[in-house]
Amino acid sequence: MINNDVIRSVRYMLNISEFKLVDIVKLAGGEVTQAEMNAYIKKEDEPGFEECGQKVMSDFLNGLIYFKRGKDETRPPLAPELPTNNVVLKKLRVAFELKDDDIISFLENSGFKVSKTELSAFFRKEGHVNYRPVGDQFLRNFLKGLTAKLRGTTK
Repeated sequence: MINNDVIRSVRYMLNISEFKLVDIVKLAGGEVTQAEMNAYIKKEDEPGFEECGQKVMSDFLNGLIYFKRGKDETRPPLAPELPTNNVVLKKLRVAFELKDDDIISFLENSGFKVSKTELSAFFRKEGHVNYRPVGDQFLRNFLKGLTAKLRGTTK
């Protein structure tokens, strides 16, 4: 999944403006202009579309954690990570304080079945014998289910 899709999904999920997206990136110490953010949230076929870089996406995910949970000044800042689908899933899980059962429920509501064992493989470190990469379809269904839950369109 491209970074822009994740940013657009989170923006819709939380019903926030582009201005707030810029603020979220800045919470993690990142730098992005309003014009750049506008280009990131456009669809691929729209004029002015720009692909969101790895650094901005990493700052966005860390900033989202600070935005949702607050920033503890006594702790060191979150380390930037290359935003793979697994990292996106992990960071969203932390930001929204989700448990395994929550994630499984979101996925079932969006028509995607997964067991706890399969889910735990996504949260393992890369290189671990049971590590499994998160696919685009899985991440899309997770975002769809989380959005439905947060916007109140599910049971």
